[in-house]
Amino acid sequence: MDVLQLQQEVGLATDSLVKRMGSDFGTMVVLGSGLSSFVNRIQEAVAVPYSAIPGFPRSTVKGHLGELVGGTIGRQRVLCLAGRFHYYEGYDTAAVTIPVRVGCALGVHTALFTNAAGGVRDDLRLGELMVIRDQLNLMQADSPLRGLPDDEFGSRFVNMYNAYDRGMAEELALVGTEHRLPVTSGVYAAMSGPQFETRAEIRMLRVLGADAVGMSTVPEVIVANHLGMRVGGISVITDLATETTSELSHEQVLDTAGKADAQLAELLTAFIDGSIA
Repeated sequence: MDVLQLQQEVGLATDSLVKRMGSDFGTMVVLGSGLSSFVNRIQEAVAVPYSAIPGFPRSTVKGHLGELVGGTIGRQRVLCLAGRFHYYEGYDTAAVTIPVRVGCALGVHTALFTNAAGGVRDDLRLGELMVIRDQLNLMQADSPLRGLPDDEFGSRFVNMYNAYDRGMAEELALVGTEHRLPVTSGVYAAMSGPQFETRAEIRMLRVLGADAVGMSTVPEVIVANHLGMRVGGISVITDLATETTSELSHEQVLDTAGKADAQLAELLTAFIDGSIA
C-alpha cells in the first residue's frame, strides 16, 4: 500500500466513523481470536460492522466478530476493535494497522492490544493472561513503516526501546492480582503464520527469549508507538508451543480463548475504569 492510498483509506474510515459515533475516544482495545466478552462490558455502545466502514480491510478469520464498537467504560470513552486483521490474511502491515491510525484520528491516546498466543515458557498454563512487557518482531522482517516518507507521517525511525508502557504493564499486573485473575508477564514474539511453529522454531524462540508466540499485535504496536500512544498488551495463553505438542488447531485455540475470555474482559474493564490516563 502506497502513502497516498494509506492516507485516503484512513481519511475515509475516520470521516465515516465520526458521523456514526463521534470522536474524543481516549482508549482503544483490540480483541484477538476468540476474545469478545469485553464488548458486552461497553455501555452506550454503538457497533459498526467493518464491512460498513469505507477504507477498512475485511476480517476473514473465524473467531473475530468483525465490528468496531464505541461507547464508555465508567468515565472513559472507549473504542473497541472486536477482531483484527492479520498479515497472513494477505494484507500488508500498512493495511493491518489502518484501524490504529483511525483510532488516533478519533482521539485515542492509550491502546490495549490483546491476542491468543502459544505459551513457550515452561511455567505458562492454558488460560493465563500474560501482560506483554516487550516483543520480538519475527514477521518476515516486515514493518508497517516501510516506505513511509518522514514528512507525511512523522519520523519512521521510531524508538521502540519502551514499546510497552512500563507503568501500564505494572498497573495491569496489579489489577489482575487485586481481582485474583491468573496474570503473569513476559515477552511476546510474532511470526507471520498462518501455520503453527515447527519444533525447531520453538527451540529458536526459547533461545531468543520469547515467552509466548502469536501471529499479530507487533505491527499494531509499532504504529501505536509511531503515533505517540501509550501501549499495553495482554496475551491469552491458548495453547502450549512446546516441542512435545503433536496436535494443534485453530479450533483448539478458539476453545481455550473462550474459556479465558471472561477473565480477560474483567481485567480490561477494571484497568480502564480505574485509569486516569
